[in-house]
Amino acid sequence: MLTDADNRPARTVSGVCHGTLGELYQGPLDARDRPEIAIVSFPVDRHSWVYFTPDAGAPTGTENLGAKAAKAARLFLDHYGLEPPPGRWNTYSDLDVGVGMASSTADIVATLRCLFRVFSLPYDSRVVIGVLSAIERADSVFLQEYALYLSGRHRVVHRLGTGIAFHTAFVAEPGTVDTAGVTPQLLRQYRRCAAEYERCLTDLLKGFAGGDPAAVARASTVSATLSQEVLPKQTFDAVLARREEFGADGVFVAHTGSLVGLLFARRPAPAVKGEVSAFFHSLGHQCSFAQGGYA
Repeated sequence: MLTDADNRPARTVSGVCHGTLGELYQGPLDARDRPEIAIVSFPVDRHSWVYFTPDAGAPTGTENLGAKAAKAARLFLDHYGLEPPPGRWNTYSDLDVGVGMASSTADIVATLRCLFRVFSLPYDSRVVIGVLSAIERADSVFLQEYALYLSGRHRVVHRLGTGIAFHTAFVAEPGTVDTAGVTPQLLRQYRRCAAEYERCLTDLLKGFAGGDPAAVARASTVSATLSQEVLPKQTFDAVLARREEFGADGVFVAHTGSLVGLLFARRPAPAVKGEVSAFFHSLGHQCSFAQGGYA
């Protein structure tokens, strides 16, 4: 293994990226003229980690990275005209795959952040966006704040700050969703319900501007309800019906995933957590609790 001058083992470097609990909003930016999918991702305090340890005797490949992360590494190296370094890659993630937690995007961003550190290069979000755009429609997890984001064009429309946070209880229903396959359905829905989406997005942006988590939660509930018309969740109606009883401020979903959950502006008491957990158990699911947002 490579060593520093004082013969200590070469230092492992890492890249870390948070995932999401779906979206607080997914809908059109403007439904009247060629709508596109706009999202406000809901960040969660769960992450993807990528580690690199220099080792002169190790191969220069990326065997331990997933397919998309390995492609991101190749694009990064090509962009900067660099050769892959000899060493060992390792990964870890506590993001579920295929449910709407942006696991693959987080893997890509964590890999790129690790590479910036490996080569002591300044972090450049433009490079990150360029790599993402060559691989997949993505969430805005490369940012450290909320944003209204055009996921297909990889464009930040509005930065929304870090002042909103929620406690959440959520479940992941079985199955996965092919985002590309349902895009035509989504765009038809956007045109059909243009006025509702416009009001929802306006209310959401006002909530962020005013630092009002209850207003953001109400708009999230509207967005989730609209999503039911295209990609329904089996448990959504039951969750929505019990929201007020549990003292939750709103409901969220992974619009093209399988997550359904409750938003609490204040930490729910242990007794409430017990009631919520029992409720989800009665629906056949084990719920999880996690902090969402940045504040």
